[in-house]
Amino acid sequence: MRKFFATLAMIALFGGFAAVYAQSKIGVINSQEVLEKSAEGKRVIARIQERDKQYQANIAKLDEEIRTLQTSLNTQRLTMTDEAALAKQADLEKKTTDRKRMAEDAYSGMQELTNRLFKKVQDELIPLVEQMGKERGHEIIFDLQKSGAAWFNPAIDLTPELIKRYDASKAAPGK
Repeated sequence: MRKFFATLAMIALFGGFAAVYAQSKIGVINSQEVLEKSAEGKRVIARIQERDKQYQANIAKLDEEIRTLQTSLNTQRLTMTDEAALAKQADLEKKTTDRKRMAEDAYSGMQELTNRLFKKVQDELIPLVEQMGKERGHEIIFDLQKSGAAWFNPAIDLTPELIKRYDASKAAPGK
């Protein structure tokens, strides 16, 4: 009789866990996909790419100046005075240093811009994710870019709805 009640208690205990597990709701979002597919995310990416093009154009211009100086120094070295050759060499070294600094500044600027804009998008998404979670009764929502999820059922993917809500929130007056 004891075994019977013990077994019955175990079934009830595990059955309770199964019921709680079945009632829990988990959702996932893919923040990278939101960034790539939402209107605001596309604007952010375009802004970053435009800034990168500006930096690259400035660096390319300096590269061309360096090549011109190098060519001039190489082709005219024999006809130049030592003083003129030293002046061109110094100018070449200065431009090379300027190029290195410009590349470092561009890298730092791009990192700062990217971090600032991505943080802004993330800060704007958090209230929307919280709202979706509350509306749908989710207990937890994972970001696939940060959670390390190896697999998930696509039925729990909230990303398409999050993109729609994000686009709607940015299209609302005053945003």
